[in-house]
Amino acid sequence: MPILIVGLALLVLPACGDSANDDVDSVSKRLTIYPEEYPHALRNPLKGFRPYSNTNLFNHRFISVIKDYIRWNDLDRSASDDLVGRIINYSGRKWARPTALGIKVIPRVYLDWDGDPGNEYWPSDMETGDYSSPQFKKRVTRLVKAMAECWDNDPRVAWIHMGIIGRWGEHHSPHADLEMQQFLGGLFTREFKNKRVLVRHPDEFLDFEFGIYWDSWAHARQTTQLQHGAGIEKLNQETARWKTHPIEGEIAYNWGDYKIQPGDDPDDTLSDPVHRDFLIDTVRNLHGTALGWISRYDQTDPDVIEGAEIVQKVFGYRFTLESFSYTPELERGGEFAVEFKVKNTGSAPFYNDWPVYINFLDPETKAVVWRQSLEDVAISQWMPGEDWDAVADIYQIPAETYTVASKFALPDSAELPAGEYVVALSIPDPGSDVLGLRLATTHYYKGDFHPMGKVALSVDPPKSFELDPQTFADPMQAQNDRVYKGKN
Repeated sequence: MPILIVGLALLVLPACGDSANDDVDSVSKRLTIYPEEYPHALRNPLKGFRPYSNTNLFNHRFISVIKDYIRWNDLDRSASDDLVGRIINYSGRKWARPTALGIKVIPRVYLDWDGDPGNEYWPSDMETGDYSSPQFKKRVTRLVKAMAECWDNDPRVAWIHMGIIGRWGEHHSPHADLEMQQFLGGLFTREFKNKRVLVRHPDEFLDFEFGIYWDSWAHARQTTQLQHGAGIEKLNQETARWKTHPIEGEIAYNWGDYKIQPGDDPDDTLSDPVHRDFLIDTVRNLHGTALGWISRYDQTDPDVIEGAEIVQKVFGYRFTLESFSYTPELERGGEFAVEFKVKNTGSAPFYNDWPVYINFLDPETKAVVWRQSLEDVAISQWMPGEDWDAVADIYQIPAETYTVASKFALPDSAELPAGEYVVALSIPDPGSDVLGLRLATTHYYKGDFHPMGKVALSVDPPKSFELDPQTFADPMQAQNDRVYKGKN
């Protein structure tokens, strides 16, 4: 049977009364489902434990985003290079395997790895260590323009780390002075119209709307410093930056006071409740989306695995489905009403507005027969709570429950035959068919569908419109099967 896709305009409101319910009830009798929450963490797009591009991609159950450290001279060796061509070739070669698994990339171009001689990666026709000359400005302009041409609309890219300045591209040794902040801030803002740009320190680039990568996340003393944790908190309070741009980074387990907090190594952080709670409080408070280095934890240790589950549920967004109501008895060419309530129990929003679909599935094959796009749903506006209370372990401003409600005409054509179907929600990645966004519910079919119940279209209704839970798949096992099948 062919798939028919139609557009739809609808109303999306925070739940504040029964008006949406009354509107649906006025159409016809409806059925309300109260889906059970999936109790475990999920491998969901654009959030969570964030390994590096040299990681064994088959050795991490939550991986959906990686950071790619890129040497400048791997892209640009001299002014005579075809820079766009080299970036395209690099991306195609280096990112093929991650994107085949639904993993998106965070590129960061850098010039100096660690300050040691021999670990600088400047083009051959530029002076090593020159961060301020007219030549540097000309060449960095050329590079950023080419990066944006290649990556600004690339569905493989999650967001961009500004990088470039300082060791590891972390904007220290040296720092970017005010002139360079204005120059680079303006350059990245002009060139990247679609991908969000993140910078290292929250007290820099203040004239621009950038997210933050804090690469010493949750270090004991740095949490109270304006260059680090306290600065992110201040930026969030003054600009609500976390609502529009990711706040992420890595935990550095090799310097400073990391042994005090957040622990000796990733295993210590995740298995020790004191360290783990400290980390969770920082993620909740700063609305963190993803962290690296901690992703190197032991995935065979039961205590560490349990801690990783807890932390993964805290990272980024987690959308729970509180209820789903719809009209189960339908006629071709008639009206279909649907309403669902969703809450973000995570720490941050989902920053992209991926499409939300209502699907009619074949009850036997689970294939899509018809689907309806809910075009006016902005899932980026499904916000978590605010003002984290580390003592009570709650947001003082709780997350809202958002209500999506609509009614629309069904097609009166052979493209939607009379019959019995399963109605299901889905939020696919518009740039890939590998990893869709999944709600935290046990109502799950492989292919990232959330089945809710049955509908009878111009046929006698079944004895029950409810679905047999035995037909549901485990969303984590389904994703593992999908990833690991390509391992060999």
